[in-house]
Order: sequence, then structure tokens, then C-alpha cells
Amino acid sequence: MKFISWNIDSINAAVEHKSARGEMTWQVLQDIAAQQPDVLAIQETKLKATGLTKKQATALDELFPGYHRYLRMSTGRSGYSGTMMLSRQEPISVTLPEIGAPGEMDIEGRVITLEFENTYVSTVYTPNSGSSLARLDDRQAWDDAYRAYIQQLDAQKPVIFSGDFNVAHQEIDLKNPKSNHKKAGFTDEEREHFGRLLDAGFTDTFRYLHPEESGVYTWWAQISKTSKINNSGWRIDYYLTSNRLANQLSELSVIDTGARQDHAPIMLTMTDDFKI
Repeated sequence: MKFISWNIDSINAAVEHKSARGEMTWQVLQDIAAQQPDVLAIQETKLKATGLTKKQATALDELFPGYHRYLRMSTGRSGYSGTMMLSRQEPISVTLPEIGAPGEMDIEGRVITLEFENTYVSTVYTPNSGSSLARLDDRQAWDDAYRAYIQQLDAQKPVIFSGDFNVAHQEIDLKNPKSNHKKAGFTDEEREHFGRLLDAGFTDTFRYLHPEESGVYTWWAQISKTSKINNSGWRIDYYLTSNRLANQLSELSVIDTGARQDHAPIMLTMTDDFKI
């Protein structure tokens, strides 16, 4: 089975593809569709509270025919954040949870969970602490609430969860750890909380399969014209699973996005005997 997760940074930009970057985003979405994933998780859809436009829905229907589609939009700031999941198999249930996060985080459309017979499959768009770390305290409260939520799921059945976690866990997970220490995404607090999530019974699938591999990243800053060229990236997008699924992990790979900066999709492949 294949699972793909991607922070798309605007569904509309991809569907309209009127700019060079929009064209690249659209191409990546087409490449994902060609993989025919069993479940696709999308973060940062930036949809309005009313959801997909007719044009957007039609484009997705054509790319992913027969898929069941689930949306969660921000009901606070319109056109902000948001998540989406597409599944070839219809889930038993779909949950748009409120996890007890601070401020407006619970109404920013950040979590969707699909329940299947043997597993939960969930996606998350973790709040960014902000360039001046103005949201760092709230971010830590989010991390605690999210960890408790995932543990509740795990107590019922194994969980596969993915998304933009907005943190590089270890120094091996970004190109320039020293110069980025204490910046959003690589503060001691964010790294510690991600470690607590793993310690609660979950596996970082890439690091499990590639324990010493460096230079593999999922995000390159758009503000730097040479970040992708120089591979000055960060690994901040993850597939995590309950520890008891570790022996059914086959591969975790980053899908090539060419010259496009920002996030790249990640693909988790499970062993042939795995069933959701």
C-alpha cells in the first residue's frame, strides 16, 4: 500500500497554474496522481470556508477518479491553513477533531482522521511558531494536546499519521543546524516535544528505515533562490506510525519536485501483507 503526504501551499494555485511556480505545483500533483496512492494527505490547502470551487473539485475528480475526498477548512481566517484527505477505500468513519489546542488553532482546519478496519490514518498541519517565535508557547501547548490525541487513537488501534510537523528533529535533519538553532522549526522546545511524541510509542518511518542517512530534506525556503540548488533544506514533513507497525514498513521516499522550492511530497510504502 502507498501513502502520500504533501503540504501543497494552495490548492487553487495548483489548479489555476497561471504562474511558473503554479505550473510546477500542478505537475507535482499530476505526478502524485500517477502513483495512485491508497491514501493521499494534503496540508495547507488554503481553501475558503466554503470549500472547493467547482473548478477545483472537477480538477481533483479528474486526477483522482473514484477517490473518497474529505476536507477541513479554517473557520477562523478564510483561505488559511486547511487539510484534505483522499482515499481509494471508503473509511469506517471520518473525524475532524478538536484537540483542546490554544487560541484559534482548533478552528484552523489542521487535523483529519480516517478510521479503517485495522488502522487510523490521520494528517496534521502543525502550527508554525512564527519568525519571531511569538507563537512558541501556544505551539508547545498544541504539541502536548496533539500527542494526547494521537495516544487516544493508538489505544484503540494502530495509527499512521503524516503531515507538515514544522520541526526538524535532529541536526541530521537540516543542512545548517548551527545557524538555525533557536529559529522556528529548530528550537530546543519544538525538538523536545517532537521527541516526546516519538517516546509515546511512535516511529519516525524515514529515520527507522534510514537511521544514518543525511542530506534528505522535504522543505527548501522559497526566500532563498539557491536553497534547492544547494540542497539547503530541512526535513520537517513526516510519516509516523505506531511502533507495532514498524515491521511492516517497506520504504519512505521523498518525491522529486524538480526546481520547485517549498515542500516536497513524501511517500510511505508498506509491505505487501499490510491492510488498513
